[in-house]
Amino acid sequence: MRIFYTVLILALSGCTGVAPGLVPVSNFDSDRYLGKWYEIARLDHSFEQGLSGVSANYSMRDDGGIAVVNQGFSVTENKMDKAEGKAYFVGDRTIGHLKVSFFGPFYGSYVVFELDSVDYQHAYVGSYNKDYLWLLSRTNTVTEARKQHFINSAKSKGYAADDLIWVDHSN
Repeated sequence: MRIFYTVLILALSGCTGVAPGLVPVSNFDSDRYLGKWYEIARLDHSFEQGLSGVSANYSMRDDGGIAVVNQGFSVTENKMDKAEGKAYFVGDRTIGHLKVSFFGPFYGSYVVFELDSVDYQHAYVGSYNKDYLWLLSRTNTVTEARKQHFINSAKSKGYAADDLIWVDHSN
């Protein structure tokens, strides 16, 4: 039984680690990061499959964590889907590495590996493996130059950038 718990702890802690090749940003300021972000691009995964108009809103929680509200429009269901979660820093609050949970005690890693540090307008976010990747922006559109920079950055870190989904924000 002790082996089971050891394996379980190792498996769960791996979900809050950092993917090889990613380095979380330093000098991260959570107060500046709070607010609304639009998802511009992502690698596809089951919990956002088929969603358009996706955004995330971050706000402070009373316990010092960050409240997370993700929402997007499901064309197949013709309605908004919404998920509420919570995030906490894995270590130092000035490092862009958090753990996020939408499912009780289970956390996944949220690694801000590139950030427009001047005015916090664009963020590149990964996770504990190379299956999760997002380009976030304070506006629902970005320039072609920003898209190309994101693609190049993602490829240099080993992501399957050719598989990116560019989120439709027209509706």
